[in-house]
Amino acid sequence: MIKVNIYYGGRGLIEDPANYVMNKLIQVLEELNIQVKKYNLYEDIRGISVLPKTLKNTDAVILVASIEWLGIGGLLQQFLDSCWLYGDKETLKRLYMMPVAISTTYGEKEAYTTLIKAWELLGGKPCDGISAYVNNTVDFETNSNYAYLIEKKAENFYRTFSKKIISFPSSTNAVLDNVAQPKSMNLTPQESEQLSMYVSNDKYVKKQKADIEELSQMFRGLMGDEAPSSKGTYIETLESHFHAVPDITLAFSIEITDKNNNLVIEIENGALKCYYGQKDHVNVKIKTSSAVLDKIFAGERTLQGTFMAGELTAKGDFKILRMFDSLFQFKR
Repeated sequence: MIKVNIYYGGRGLIEDPANYVMNKLIQVLEELNIQVKKYNLYEDIRGISVLPKTLKNTDAVILVASIEWLGIGGLLQQFLDSCWLYGDKETLKRLYMMPVAISTTYGEKEAYTTLIKAWELLGGKPCDGISAYVNNTVDFETNSNYAYLIEKKAENFYRTFSKKIISFPSSTNAVLDNVAQPKSMNLTPQESEQLSMYVSNDKYVKKQKADIEELSQMFRGLMGDEAPSSKGTYIETLESHFHAVPDITLAFSIEITDKNNNLVIEIENGALKCYYGQKDHVNVKIKTSSAVLDKIFAGERTLQGTFMAGELTAKGDFKILRMFDSLFQFKR
């Protein structure tokens, strides 16, 4: 059975006239006994990176851009970026694409041209599509002439990809062959698919960033750029002066400005974990120098008192900031 995929880059608003155009296209194609699968990019933003794998089992593609301000929008751009980076180039070369650009403001022709250029650079075969400005959604959807045009566009698209009609050569294809090749990593289609799945996995990406940061800190230490205190390492001092409080989960990050280091303190259900690196979400971000931190860890000053004196800056939950001096008691 012939299959066509539709990739919709709008926000899914009810009043978006692109919905009407897509429904008409689907209606005509299904009447021609074609299986149509629609992908709303806004429904799974994190999964856009793996969508190129859905191109493998389809015969043609419809890209739908809903222009509300400028250009084709970020979601559709992200999908095209993923096709460039992770898509199977042999699959893309055989795919015919119908561009649909519907504007409620300005720029439908520019967006239409962008879709064509992008698909040509991917190696695919763009077809004649739909470019329209819609001032009044109701008038547009109730106009029988517009409905007739959409139906004819769908029929012509079917004839083009089903009969594999050739087109005149384009200079874009010449550029693609000679200049604009993506950086090759010599990946198989299966490896490309796996890589795109990793990219869409936030936990995997965050772990990779943390591992890279940990390695960076390790090599800095080997080169003499670690962040030890003159009174022992900060981590050892924190661990030896920690007073656990059950059922408390929070995190601090301390940027040591003169050492170019970031100390992360995590407390989860009374368990302490300290390391040099980065953490995306912390309750309090502290910024200070090693000299000020040495005084705090030596018990000469409290963190709260230092903050009130303006010797360090902090952002975040200040109730948790005040808890630091209870959790870590450095007074002798």
